[in-house]
Amino acid sequence: MESKEILIKNMVCPRCIQAVENSLNKLGLEYHKVELGKATLAHVLNDSQEKILSTSLSDQGFELLKGEKSALISQIKSLLIEQIHFSDHSLLTNYSTFLSKKLNHDYAYLSRLFSSVEGITIEKFITKQKIEKVKELLIYDELTLSEIAFQMDYSSVAYLSTQFKKETGMTPSEFKKDKGQSRKSLDKI
Repeated sequence: MESKEILIKNMVCPRCIQAVENSLNKLGLEYHKVELGKATLAHVLNDSQEKILSTSLSDQGFELLKGEKSALISQIKSLLIEQIHFSDHSLLTNYSTFLSKKLNHDYAYLSRLFSSVEGITIEKFITKQKIEKVKELLIYDELTLSEIAFQMDYSSVAYLSTQFKKETGMTPSEFKKDKGQSRKSLDKI
């Protein structure tokens, strides 16, 4: 039998990968690899297996994606979340080139599709993700704001602070005093 890649919505962290792996194991479904937003199964699922897996994933807040456009949007989100929240390396290019190369689509098409379905631009999604990462780094209190700006590829602390205030309604220092009460779950952004 041939392997089958399935796409899964709302996978936003390493724990999500573990949860999906646990579901697959519990259901006795062999897989080769599970990554953010997708799993490569050892075999194509029959309708009954797909329905059971879909229910199992749904019970954990995930969604088995069907359809090319939904899958593409999920891949865009997964790539951006992985790059912004979990990568130790800065991009050597801009996000539009990064997405185009990874997904083999013209960025203009990806941008139009994302905006039409999600109601926000890819750029706004990136900004929201970066601000959530900045919040996390502020809560850890291990880096200065200057170091955070550098790590998150902001051109200056002033630009980071302006964007932070625009997104959250408070400055980074006000947020630190607030102790991060306004952090959001990544799948809710």
